[in-house]
Amino acid sequence: MSEMVAEIRWPLVAAAEKEILERVTVDEMLQKHCGEFGRWQLKHFVLTSLAWALEAFHTMVMIFADREPEWTCVGSGSGCDPAKGGVCGLEPGTWRWSGAAGISTVSQWGLICGDKYKVGLVQALFFGGCMIGAGVFGHLSDSKLGRKGSLTVVCILNAIFGTATAFSPNYYIYTLLRFLTGFSTGGVGLCAFVLATEPIGPTKRGIAGMSTFYFFSSGIAALSAIAYVFKSWRHLYIASSLPSFFFTFLVLPFLSESPRWFLVHGKITEATNLMATIAKVNGNHLPDGVFLALDEDAKHGEIQQSTQSGSLLDVIRSPITRIRLILAVAINFMCAVVYYGLSLNVVNLDTNIYMNVAANAVAEMPAFLITAVLLDVCGRKPLAIGTLWFSGVFCLAGSLMKGVGMLKVIRMVCGVLGIFGMAGTYNLLYIYTAELFPTVVRNAALGSATQASQMGAILAPFVVVMGGGLPFAVFAGCGIVGGALAFYLPETLNKPLYDTMGGMEDGERACNF
Repeated sequence: MSEMVAEIRWPLVAAAEKEILERVTVDEMLQKHCGEFGRWQLKHFVLTSLAWALEAFHTMVMIFADREPEWTCVGSGSGCDPAKGGVCGLEPGTWRWSGAAGISTVSQWGLICGDKYKVGLVQALFFGGCMIGAGVFGHLSDSKLGRKGSLTVVCILNAIFGTATAFSPNYYIYTLLRFLTGFSTGGVGLCAFVLATEPIGPTKRGIAGMSTFYFFSSGIAALSAIAYVFKSWRHLYIASSLPSFFFTFLVLPFLSESPRWFLVHGKITEATNLMATIAKVNGNHLPDGVFLALDEDAKHGEIQQSTQSGSLLDVIRSPITRIRLILAVAINFMCAVVYYGLSLNVVNLDTNIYMNVAANAVAEMPAFLITAVLLDVCGRKPLAIGTLWFSGVFCLAGSLMKGVGMLKVIRMVCGVLGIFGMAGTYNLLYIYTAELFPTVVRNAALGSATQASQMGAILAPFVVVMGGGLPFAVFAGCGIVGGALAFYLPETLNKPLYDTMGGMEDGERACNF
């Protein structure tokens, strides 16, 4: 009796006077009736992907807020000489910071010399918060909160924690608030990515998913302009947090929940109504008698109105998804070590930091364009292997170059090409990882991969401080090994985006025969 209450099934052969029902999956309905990427999806995708710019603000603000400002000598005959190195060997009172003391956290709290490690500690704790938040909100977005609900929560928390950081009375409160900001920031990208791409058809999903990183890079470039205007680190945190408030109240109300999330949680009516809206806005029509069904239910000719849920344990229990998760975690970890490791060198260059950060952000965009163009030509797997090895080879070349004369310039070029290749990999991995897992566990698996990325980001600064050619050697090893691991992942090009674990296992078995 309880099973009859939990599930409502309609047989394919209805009463004689009833119209025969067509049961289709979300992908099939998008392709046949709604349109894979029409006006509705374009609006939804752009508005949702704006959240990536917010993530860039909260992540990269540390480059400007925690930088070491320039300093000058006070008086003459004090033995102070900027040409001879830093301030650690100078007597107090013989030097001072150029400009206001509160221009950065370093000058505010004297995070130099023996306390310089505290700058790296804040950065590590921020990414540690990201790692925890990615797992927490990855699970919540698959379960109770949904994609839109989770995105709403993390944006509100980001706005609150980011603004509160500007009023930190001391280093320890500052560190705590940066950790909390990282916790909420860890859920922004993955929730926005899944929410933006799930209503898109299978043949358009790849290139659309890879376009999300344009918003992240644009956010970094915009942050450079904001930091140029707001030189004080306190003013900068307020200015970079206000957009999260605007996004929460001016953009999120116009976003819709994912039809796939509705479907796997037994809300067939809501899912069908949303698909009808998508079809109408796209200039199409959803015929009467067409019903949404989970992939395994559509295959067996029945509609099941029941809640489907999953967790990371379900991913681990299945042999298929377990191997995919291990590989995805390892590859994302190695990719992050290289990407963030190469990016952190910007503060070590004796150039304009605002122009440098903006230039690096713009330089990543050609990598996004090239990988997006080749995504549906070469496939996910060959492109992942190629970009990882491209980055690895140039990092290997950089490790062999000495930092003197023209070799120093060549090493710099190798680093630029290394981050160019890894930016393409980073872009690709989000869509690739999302396609490897079914809807019921997609955000949980993507959250685990994101956690692995944050662990790589935590490790990256410690690799950089080794100096010499060793960092390049480590980056090369990560790129080459990551490409080798990608050989064991399946190709997902033009494969259906499965809803349930059972549907994916049935589909994979069918592909093997």
